[in-house]
Amino acid sequence: MAKEKFGVAVDEEIVRKVDELVAECDDLGVSRSEIVEAILTAFVQSKSNHAARVREIIIRKRRGTL
Repeated sequence: MAKEKFGVAVDEEIVRKVDELVAECDDLGVSRSEIVEAILTAFVQSKSNHAARVREIIIRKRRGTL
């Protein structure tokens, strides 16, 4: 499967948590990109309503309730 790169800007707290996951998976030699891809894969393969869930997260982040 072909991969495409794109840049994202994330909060420092998310970076910290991703870095913690990288450290916890040190034995696998994973990168931040692999962690983020794994998270996105799990999300899009779930059976939830993705658009509704993303809208909820965006609204909550904008309101400061997330």
